[in-house]
Amino acid sequence: MPILFEAVSFAYPGTQTGVRAIDLAVGDGELVALIGPSGSGKSTCLKLLAGFYRPDHGRINVDGHDVDTLSPERRRLGIVFQHYALFPHMSTRDNVAYPLKVRGVTRAERRRAADEMLDRVGLSDLGDRAPKTLSGGQQQRVALARALVFKPRALLLDEPLSALDAGLRVAMRDEIRRVQREAGIATIHVTHDQEEALSIADRVAIMSDGAIVQIGKPDEVYDRPRTRFVARFVGQANFWPGMVGEENQVETPIGRLRHTQEGVRPGDKVLVLVRPERLDLFFEDHKTPPPNYFKGHVTQDRFLGSIRRFDFAVAGNLIRVETRNRAAPSAVAIPPDAVRLLPPDDNENKKGELS
Repeated sequence: MPILFEAVSFAYPGTQTGVRAIDLAVGDGELVALIGPSGSGKSTCLKLLAGFYRPDHGRINVDGHDVDTLSPERRRLGIVFQHYALFPHMSTRDNVAYPLKVRGVTRAERRRAADEMLDRVGLSDLGDRAPKTLSGGQQQRVALARALVFKPRALLLDEPLSALDAGLRVAMRDEIRRVQREAGIATIHVTHDQEEALSIADRVAIMSDGAIVQIGKPDEVYDRPRTRFVARFVGQANFWPGMVGEENQVETPIGRLRHTQEGVRPGDKVLVLVRPERLDLFFEDHKTPPPNYFKGHVTQDRFLGSIRRFDFAVAGNLIRVETRNRAAPSAVAIPPDAVRLLPPDDNENKKGELS
């Protein structure tokens, strides 16, 4: 396994801040994104892996080797930081070739390898340019090429796109995924951007208070979150307290909902989750209404370009809805398979909740 954390714990000196009992394995060619609120331990995991800190407990393996006693330069890890730290006095080509220079590779071989990597990231015609003449996206690709040129054992990405504007971030995250797949290298990507993580990662690990609270494929953590914290952190959500009834029904403040979830029993207290894009909209009275059908009216409307997000009032309660439809509905329906039942309390993670 190229990257392996086994029960890794670490606290910054004189504090209780750090990470605790981290178990994480990243396979060949796999990209795992670490997301979570500020201070949740994402960057600390990366710094421990890179060798900037040593674990208090547990161990870290890279490519089958215990690296806890190795200095950062001996771990053979490619790293791209939020600020690309390109050398301003060097050409683009020389920046990419620098890791090979410090490893004693000949000038001719350095040039060949650097030009090959610049071609891979689509910058083959910019090798003689100074970094300051490049755009933010081009500098990001130079940093990525430099991190990969010496064939590292693994790739670490620490908020590499946060300095770019929104439109460029979308293009660059696709570029990172393309280059990473071509290289077939195990990668950990730290980001605050949930959409970024969901769009490019093979698996997403959500962190809170120094621990990984859930890890899985992007659709798994979004559609089947285990806790209120995960559901709120990864995307928008409707929440209502509920009591499970007979025949796959749950009582909520907006009314009785049918659900399809197994593993709950009548009388169980639950937290009901419904994603806002899962609702069906109706614009006139329905003669044979579907399950979980509610009449109401729009109370607040937000136009967000590609989507519209609005609040729909039902029986004194609000349902948040996301849709591409521009018309105002008179009723909504919640498909039973869109109703997710979570444990009623999430005290362990409430500190990291986002509204």
